[in-house]
Amino acid sequence: MEGVEFVVDETGKKRAVLIDLKRHGEIWEDFYDTLRAKQRESEPRESLLEVKRRVLGRR
Repeated sequence: MEGVEFVVDETGKKRAVLIDLKRHGEIWEDFYDTLRAKQRESEPRESLLEVKRRVLGRR
């Protein structure tokens, strides 16, 4: 695939990837957003109603 280059170790195992952001910037953003969401899965959540109450309560 043009604009994507794998970095391999001495055994030929893929260890990293270089992505041409001019060519694949949107795909990278989607990938990064997915990674961040996965990292935050175990964080406590607030309902939309709780957020609205907190935000509107500050006015």
